[in-house]
Amino acid sequence: MAKFAIECPKCGKYAEAKTGFFARKKIECSCGNVINVRTDRLASRECPHCGNQIAFDQSKGAKAVCPVCRELINTMAEQQKTEEFSCAQCGVRLITAKSAKTYVCPVCDFVNDVQERITQEKIKRDGLASIIKYEGDSSTLIWKHPIEDFNYGSQLIVHESQEAIFFRDGQALDLFGPGRYTLETQQLPLLERVYQLPTDTEGTFHSEVYFINKTIQMAMKWGTPEKIRFIDPLTGVPLELGASGEMNLQVSDSRTLLVKLVGTAKGISWEDSSGFSKSLQASFRPLVTNIVKANLPLIIKEEAIDLLEIDEKLDIISMALHEKLLPGFEEYGLTIPQFYITRVVLPEDDPNFKRIRELHTITLQTRIIQAQATVKTAEAQNEALYRTAQEQSKAVIETARRESELQRQITETEIAKREAERKIIAAQAEAQSQRIAGLTEAEIMQAKGYTQKDVLQAEVQKAYAEGIGNIGSSGTGGIVGDIFGFGIGMAAAGAMAPQFGSIMQGIQNPGQTGPIQNSSIQNGGGLSAFDTWDCSCGQKNLRGNFCMNCGAKRPKIENGWNCSCGQKGIIGNFCPNCGMKKPETDPGTWDCGCGQKRITGNFCPNCGKKRGE
Repeated sequence: MAKFAIECPKCGKYAEAKTGFFARKKIECSCGNVINVRTDRLASRECPHCGNQIAFDQSKGAKAVCPVCRELINTMAEQQKTEEFSCAQCGVRLITAKSAKTYVCPVCDFVNDVQERITQEKIKRDGLASIIKYEGDSSTLIWKHPIEDFNYGSQLIVHESQEAIFFRDGQALDLFGPGRYTLETQQLPLLERVYQLPTDTEGTFHSEVYFINKTIQMAMKWGTPEKIRFIDPLTGVPLELGASGEMNLQVSDSRTLLVKLVGTAKGISWEDSSGFSKSLQASFRPLVTNIVKANLPLIIKEEAIDLLEIDEKLDIISMALHEKLLPGFEEYGLTIPQFYITRVVLPEDDPNFKRIRELHTITLQTRIIQAQATVKTAEAQNEALYRTAQEQSKAVIETARRESELQRQITETEIAKREAERKIIAAQAEAQSQRIAGLTEAEIMQAKGYTQKDVLQAEVQKAYAEGIGNIGSSGTGGIVGDIFGFGIGMAAAGAMAPQFGSIMQGIQNPGQTGPIQNSSIQNGGGLSAFDTWDCSCGQKNLRGNFCMNCGAKRPKIENGWNCSCGQKGIIGNFCPNCGMKKPETDPGTWDCGCGQKRITGNFCPNCGKKRGE
């Protein structure tokens, strides 16, 4: 049968138990609790050797070991080890178990951190240089180092975004920025005036070190503990609201915050934290509540904010409250980079608020109806503008079509004009070609020693001679037939070329010089005996003045026209000499009173009258 220590699950004290068949299964503790050895023998404890939290069987007695460091864990001697240290507040010497976490001083009722006090005693006892650095969490704004007795020559480490201040009896001495410092006389000018530091390097001095966290503490929550009463500016109805939100907080003046707010406390954070006597949230709650309650209704009235649309104006409200809160925090060495009001609690169950919501619904419906009317009006205006634009477009299209048609007609006219000019140029070229051909033939005849006049004159004389020789030889017609044959010959000679009238004139009147006159001209526009005509009844080549078939009178032939090549009295549309087309109008001709028409010269060829007389 072996003995072992078993911990009371109620008070934590140890009692002695035994193993074996006949051993007691239930033991009464001094606190009155009955320990069931069978069920309560398993315990969870922090190993005093390695510090790990382990579970072990207490019934193993002194043989129970830590599964991590393999050291004995359940002997009475191990449980009864004690440590001696001084109370952190009154300085009285205290003795407690080494494994204890806290110990309440029986003199001043101060709760001592046993492990912290043991560590301080060890440093003081060993006389070793200590490392002073920040060991708080990120949510702590100010943290007091637990050790107050520092060895001369200790190392002070201040991280970025931190500051360290030495205090003595509530008086702030030196302030250190980021870096590593050795606590020596030349680096502690203020401490040197306060303390009479020893000359040896193993001396110690008593002081307090506070570390200040200069980082921005994000999303610090705030809220009003009770509803805020105010009168709705739009309806005049009394209502109650609640408000809450978050803010970002930062230390701006470390010395001011320590002196005015922290004092001799172990530190401070926004919310309640273990080991801190106060929190910033608790300290500044009255200030935040007062500022929000006093200014929130005023801001809503000044900005004429509709409660049902208040979420749209939270940024305006936040900025206004931030300006009001900032001076109160700056007085204690704090600043508020950003302040947010994230929620405004509306009185949903209040009958007055329900009435406001109904009014808002009616107003909203009215706005919708007005908006619909505006939309319809805009649609009608747009439709009218569309129709006007459509008609204008049609007019522009019709104008463009007409202009296009006009351009097409002008183009066709220009094409016809160019075609006519082209034909005229072609006719002129053809006439010029024929003229050149005639001139060439005339030059050839001239080179041979005769002219066309000689040729025609010889042919006429030959025809004349033949006509004279045939007189009386026909045997059938007698003298009448001879005369008729003579007339035919003369007509043939006269029909060959009207332009050779001078030759015929020379034959008829050998003693006369100059061009022969056309009988039509001599007769006042009548026809000569050599001209033939066709009757409308179908009879052709008539020579008389009346048709032999139907008796119709011979039509009067208009006076001819004169060509630029010298041919005159032309009856047809083209000159028989050069082929030039008859001009449509000849402004250069004139008509004589004797009946001669289209005279080109200054004197009438028929009567010799001068032009213009």
